[in-house]
Amino acid sequence: MNATSSPSPLWHLYVPKLITILRQGYVMADLRRDLIAGLTVSIVALPLSMALAIASGASPTAGLWTAIVAGFLISALGGSRVQIGGPTAAFIPVVFAVIARFGYDGLIVATLMAGAMLILAGLLRLGTLVKYMPQPVVTGFTAGIAVSIFSSQIKDLLGLDIAKLPAEFLPRWQAYAAHIGSLNPYAAGLAAATLAILIALRRWRPTWPAFLIAVVLATLATVLLQLPVETIVSRFGSIPRELPLPQWPRFDLARLHELLPSAFTIAFLGGVESLLSAVVSDGMIGGRHRSNCELVGQGAANVASALIGGLPATGAIVRTATNVRAGARSPVAGMAHALFILLFVLVAAPLANQVPLPAMAAMLLIIAWNMSEIERIRQLMRSPLGDRLVLIVTFVLTVAIDLTVAVEVGVVLAAFLFMYRMSEVVAMESHVDLVEEDVDDLSRARRAVDYDVLPEGVQAYRVSGPLFFAVANRIEDVLRALVKPPRVFILRLRLVPLIDASGATAIGNLVARCRRDGIALIFTGLQEQPARILADMGIVADGSSLRFADDFIAALAMVTPAPVAEAGAG
Repeated sequence: MNATSSPSPLWHLYVPKLITILRQGYVMADLRRDLIAGLTVSIVALPLSMALAIASGASPTAGLWTAIVAGFLISALGGSRVQIGGPTAAFIPVVFAVIARFGYDGLIVATLMAGAMLILAGLLRLGTLVKYMPQPVVTGFTAGIAVSIFSSQIKDLLGLDIAKLPAEFLPRWQAYAAHIGSLNPYAAGLAAATLAILIALRRWRPTWPAFLIAVVLATLATVLLQLPVETIVSRFGSIPRELPLPQWPRFDLARLHELLPSAFTIAFLGGVESLLSAVVSDGMIGGRHRSNCELVGQGAANVASALIGGLPATGAIVRTATNVRAGARSPVAGMAHALFILLFVLVAAPLANQVPLPAMAAMLLIIAWNMSEIERIRQLMRSPLGDRLVLIVTFVLTVAIDLTVAVEVGVVLAAFLFMYRMSEVVAMESHVDLVEEDVDDLSRARRAVDYDVLPEGVQAYRVSGPLFFAVANRIEDVLRALVKPPRVFILRLRLVPLIDASGATAIGNLVARCRRDGIALIFTGLQEQPARILADMGIVADGSSLRFADDFIAALAMVTPAPVAEAGAG
C-alpha cells in the first residue's frame, strides 16, 4: 500500500452496498439468482409478517406494509450485502407494551423517533459499539424475549375469550388462569395440528417453506370444515389491496418526552439485531458489512415505515439466512422480496383474510423456541459464576420488567465483573515492574527462530491482554484479514491472563471455522485461567484440528520436520 496515498473520504462509508455491488459489475445471471432468492424469502416472510404484527397487538396489514416498505429500503440503503429487513419477533413485547400504554398513534411517533435516533447513531459512527455488547447480556435478553413471545400467544393458541390482554408478564398469566374456562377446543386442536405440521416439516423436509405450507393447510381446514375459530377478517377486517399514503403523525413536546424511553428501546433493539444479523450474514458469505451505513439505512426504513403506519423494522436473522441459502448475490434480492410481497397483497389479499389466528400462534411458538438459544444458554451456564449471574439477571428482568432495564443492568453488571477480574489479575501480577528496563542484546544468544519469517502455509497471531467481551470480536477478524487461508494457524496466548464467556465464544467460533476450512489450529502458552474456562466450555485439544503447545517454538516443531534448537516465549 502506498504510504503517501490520501485516506478515503468519510462519505464513502455511507455509500449503500447496493451501489458498491452495481459498480463492481452486475450481470443477468446475478439478477436471476437474486430474483429466485427474493421469491424464496418472500414465501417465508409473507405469513411471518402478518403473524408478528398480530402478536404485537397490531393488524396484519401493518406487518405487510412494514415488510414491503421497510424491507425494500433496508436492502436499498443499508451497508450489508444480503440483509433482509422487516418486522421481527424481538419487537413483539416492546411494541405490544407501547400500544397498550400509548395507543397505536404513540407507536408511530416512537418508531419515527427511533428511526431518527438510528440515523444519528450511524452518522456519529456508533455502529461499532455493538461489538462491545457482552454475550451473556445478548443471550439473556434474547431468551427473555422468547419467553415473552410464548406468553403472549396463549390466548390465540387456546382460543380464550379475553377482551384485553395485559402487557405485563404476571398479570397476563393471571388473566389466562381466570379465563381458562373459555377454552375453544377447535382453536386448541387447530393450533396443535399446525404445530405438528411445522415440527414434522422442519425435521423431514427442512428445505420446504414450512410456515407457508402450515398456514395454507390450516386455512383450508378452517374454511372447508367451517371451524368456529377467529380469523384475520373476523378480528381485523379485510386486508386492503393498496399501499397507504405517507402521513405525518401529530405530536407535541410533551408527547415526545413521554415516548422517549420507548423510542430509545426500539432504536437500541433495532440497531443491535440488525448488526448481529449483518455479522451472521458476513460469516455465511465471507463478506464485511459497513455498520454505520447499516444503521443509517435502518433508520431511514423505520422513518418510512412510521409514515405509512407500519411497525418498527430491523434485520431478520432467519430470513437473511434463508436469503443466503437461496443464492442471493446482492441487495437486489432483498428489494425483490419486498416487491413479491407487494404483488401478493395486490393479487391474493382476499385469500389471506381467512387465515386462522390459532395457526399464527403456533407459528410464533416455533419462532420463540428458535429465539431461545437453548444450546447457547447451556454453554454459557458452564462459564464462570459472574457470567452466569449476568445471563440470569438479564433474562429475568427482560421477562418481568422491561428490556431497556434488563440491558442497562446487564451491561453494568458485566462491567463491574470485568473490573473485578482485572483487579484479581493486577493483584497476581503485582511483582511486574511498571517501567520496563533496557535489555542487553550483545550478551544474549541469538534466537534460533526468526519470528517474522514462518514456514510456508503457516500463520501466527499473538493476543496480548485480557480476552473479554470488548475485544473478543478481534479474534473473529483474524482469519478474515488473511488473503489466503493457511494450512496451520498458531494462536499465541501466553500474554492472555484471563478470558470470559464472550472471549471463549469467539475462540470457539474460530475453532469451528478452522475445522470447517481444514485449517490446523495450535494454541500456545495457555495460562491456567484461560485453559480452565476453555475446558469448561468444551474447547479441548483433539490432537488433529486443535492442538496445544507449551510455547511458540514447540508449535513450530509440530508443523516443521526439522527440530528447533532453542525454546522461546509463547
